[in-house]
Amino acid sequence: MELKNYVSAMEHWKGRVDTTDDYEAFRWHQWVQPLDLNKEYETPLCEYGFAFIGFCSEQGVKRNKGRVGTALAPDFIRRQMSNLPCTFDSKVKLYDTGDILCDEISMEEGQKILGEAVEKILALDLFPIVLGGGHETTFGHFQGQFADLKAKKESLNMGIINFDAHFDLRPYGNGPSSGSMFRQIADIYKKENVPYRYLPLGIQKHGNTVSLFRYAQENNVNYILAKEIQNSTYAIILEKIDTFLFNCNSAYMTICTDVFSAAYAPGVSATQALGLEPEAVLPIIKHVLRTRKVRGFDICEISPRFDQDDTTAKLGAVIIFTVVNTLCKLNDLLIIDFD
Repeated sequence: MELKNYVSAMEHWKGRVDTTDDYEAFRWHQWVQPLDLNKEYETPLCEYGFAFIGFCSEQGVKRNKGRVGTALAPDFIRRQMSNLPCTFDSKVKLYDTGDILCDEISMEEGQKILGEAVEKILALDLFPIVLGGGHETTFGHFQGQFADLKAKKESLNMGIINFDAHFDLRPYGNGPSSGSMFRQIADIYKKENVPYRYLPLGIQKHGNTVSLFRYAQENNVNYILAKEIQNSTYAIILEKIDTFLFNCNSAYMTICTDVFSAAYAPGVSATQALGLEPEAVLPIIKHVLRTRKVRGFDICEISPRFDQDDTTAKLGAVIIFTVVNTLCKLNDLLIIDFD
């Protein structure tokens, strides 16, 4: 199936060049390769690889009455990733599969295309890293993950880890948005008669209605409040995560950057005065990845028009750097170990 509204984004990979022949002095922009998902490839493409894809959408944010601007985020994140150092073995490959443009199609059409793209990436045995876009990105990414599990006849018991200040469990009777994805996913799980396993971390009491807390309780959605992460020991938080993931055959991780304090993430749709510090979140991300259950990752809600000095895009790049390096370490593919 040919992907529509799909364009290359290689032009945004630019940066410093210290050398052209010493791999250990390479930066990501020197190592990333284009990958056209509308072409056929023999698998495996490499021993271990990551595939970036941008979802240029802000329609869900607009429907959710948020500050628009997220459609521009994928290319801003790429620019910040460009100068990251290649700390992994040269056996590890980075692919950029381009952008899905959503300005002339509906949000639902864009999500469907993203799902098809993610499914193709997974079929190539690559780890998908989706650059949102509003958090409606998640529903498209999920569709691809779910379709891949079905195609490979694997267990549909996939848990969802969401770092977010909000549940995003709103009703969608008047149409889905960037605040309804996890309720949409819950309904899909119910239809498939599969237990719904969803764990949001960083939830803010002041950012969610009583109705949303009640829906979470009634649908067995455990959650971890932002203040728990700020005030508890890591042992308590990690035990809750381990208990959740123990019951999942696989997992998918998504980050809404509004989970972070506005001091670190000013360029988001809904800034958080009492959000989390990145240094508190990164160890948790690493722990989740070390379970070896995570099969995909996305980062959402970065809005360049509000992002002073590209602060939030830089944070997004550092988080992706952490994801890539943690997974490479698990596979003994790091040149240098930072931990």
